[in-house]
Amino acid sequence: MKVVEEQTLPPRNPAYADTAKRSRVRYVVLSMLLVATILNYVDRSALGIVAPGLSKGLALDRMQMGELFAAFGLAYSIALLPGGVLTDVLGSRVAYALSLVGWSFATLTQGLATGYHMLLGSRLAIGALEAPAFPSNARAVTLWFPARERGFATSVYVMGQYIGTPLFTGLLLWISAAYGWRTVFFVTGGFGILFSLLWYRVYRDPHQHAGVNAAELQYINDGATTARKPREKFDWRMALKLLSYRQILAICLGKFCNNTLLVFFTTWFMTYLIEARHMSIIKVGIFQALPFIGATLGILLAGSLSDFFIRRGVSISTARKAPLIIGTLLGASIVLVNFVESNEAVIAILTIAFFAQGVGSMSWAAVSEIAPRQYVGLTSSITSLAANIAGVTTPLMIGYITHHTGHFYWALNMMGAICLLGALSYSALLGKLSRIEL
Repeated sequence: MKVVEEQTLPPRNPAYADTAKRSRVRYVVLSMLLVATILNYVDRSALGIVAPGLSKGLALDRMQMGELFAAFGLAYSIALLPGGVLTDVLGSRVAYALSLVGWSFATLTQGLATGYHMLLGSRLAIGALEAPAFPSNARAVTLWFPARERGFATSVYVMGQYIGTPLFTGLLLWISAAYGWRTVFFVTGGFGILFSLLWYRVYRDPHQHAGVNAAELQYINDGATTARKPREKFDWRMALKLLSYRQILAICLGKFCNNTLLVFFTTWFMTYLIEARHMSIIKVGIFQALPFIGATLGILLAGSLSDFFIRRGVSISTARKAPLIIGTLLGASIVLVNFVESNEAVIAILTIAFFAQGVGSMSWAAVSEIAPRQYVGLTSSITSLAANIAGVTTPLMIGYITHHTGHFYWALNMMGAICLLGALSYSALLGKLSRIEL
């Protein structure tokens, strides 16, 4: 196995410089990836949205809620490697369709839960069935977008994990108040089932899509005319071999640290605002959107600037790494909420911290730059597995600390320290980004 440097892009080919003659099917695909990611995060975070009411209705304490939040992360983490393999074997069309319909049905079952154990089973099922989603995203972006556009494309679909909450939390809170928390799960799960049918009908890889013309195919390939490598027989030992690369280890650690903040905002955030900051449902409905809007702006800004600097001749390594270091470092600012009293100041700090987390989420673009082309799904799954270990540790840590101390002070301090560790990994351990060639 060898590593091939991929620090600069080839000159733009004049044969495809005129975009007027080029089809734009890749943007249709990108919009579908965005919608699928929105559904993904709305379904996984719906429990956090209705947690205050659900926990009272089913008589669940904070430790039990922490375990329910963590159950998703545990199943998701375990299933990521198989999910990546499934994506590489079946392709994004079939793997994503199966994942969508599966997790959507599991989301529906949460609305039928009568106690802790049934909810636990539903959360485990959702986590396992969502596992192929992000590997499918990464594979689709790698196939559909040239290197100079992958940063933007990655930022668009990753944006889905942030914009769903501010767009729909108010609506879901209203549904919960008007029709009960169970209806929230019926609605979100139902939309996912419908979209799975649309995805399977519309999506194809570029060389199989009837709407793609030759000019767009040439543009996607950066003007390359070489054929793709044939698929090799999968070997599980390849996962361990990939982990021997410093680049992958550094991204794994950095993604885990950065993802700690995301998990807080998709699990305990509503409980923190209502119970720790004593905000009313009306204030929560207004204020909760701001951090997620900040995170959305962060990922869009990071992706756009990263691609801009690449087009200006900055190396791919520098352009992709800078957002990771800056974003993860700035994410540590979340500890400042421990030292302010006003709700406005709290939301401002949380917005800055989540904005930074969005900037640091550009690690998906870095994965696209280093992953072996025939193992994009597997590489994405390995790094995503590391990131989603935070989906287990963060809810349990917060649940344990708040259960025994009665407040969020030390939990927030712990998250700040983890962010600093992530910035150190990206700055000192990662090194230059380079394509791993098999």
